[in-house]
Amino acid sequence: MGSYSSHLSKIEDVQGIIQETGFTKAHICRLYDRFEELDKNNKGTLRRQTLDFRSFIRILACFRPTVKDKTTDPNAPEPINSRTNKLRFAFQLYDLDGDGKISREELLQVLRMMLEAQVTDDQLESITDRTIQEADLDGDGAISFEEFRKSLENINLEHKMSIRFLQ
Repeated sequence: MGSYSSHLSKIEDVQGIIQETGFTKAHICRLYDRFEELDKNNKGTLRRQTLDFRSFIRILACFRPTVKDKTTDPNAPEPINSRTNKLRFAFQLYDLDGDGKISREELLQVLRMMLEAQVTDDQLESITDRTIQEADLDGDGAISFEEFRKSLENINLEHKMSIRFLQ
């Protein structure tokens, strides 16, 4: 894996990353190794939408378990792995056009990608309509972030959206 110092010297603003994500230097080094393995062209970014190391690690930080017994500064920004930020991350996966609402078409498109061969088109349409009907509290035919948050308030996000991948 290489030494910490050789890895850390390649990473810009390590202290900023530690503060922003909550990862330790050891975690950052391990993630940097993984990032380099995925960076096939050795350009410092990943393909699909150019993703640099800092963006890569910020996404993974969202899936860190929350620490319950830590004393936090009330003036500090909300942690990246807070319940609200986990919900924002999930919401953005469905809000394909980034307009702050999940339309019926967006929900159908995402469900089609996720469930493609497992259900029929009629079943997908039914799931989509039922989801919109249950979550759309203001009746505008779309799901806002607040409606999304409210519909998931009884879901254990700590269990569903936390990965203990750096033990």
